[in-house]
Amino acid sequence: MAKQNKNKERKIGSQVVEKKSWWSNKKNRSRFWTTLILLILIYFFIVNNTREEPKEGLYPPGYQSQTEQTNNSQN
Repeated sequence: MAKQNKNKERKIGSQVVEKKSWWSNKKNRSRFWTTLILLILIYFFIVNNTREEPKEGLYPPGYQSQTEQTNNSQN
């Protein structure tokens, strides 16, 4: 049997066809950017919902806080 060279590059005519990189495939680029955007959105969602903000400023006139409303309803 004849020996086969498996490392030989594929040729079309006299041109050598180069293997395409992972990034050159449009489907892979789309998956990469979609995953990146989703990770960024999840990060900001977690940061926004886990941080505690102190209550600042005055309440509007006539506003009763929750603790005052429960105390008034019990009397």
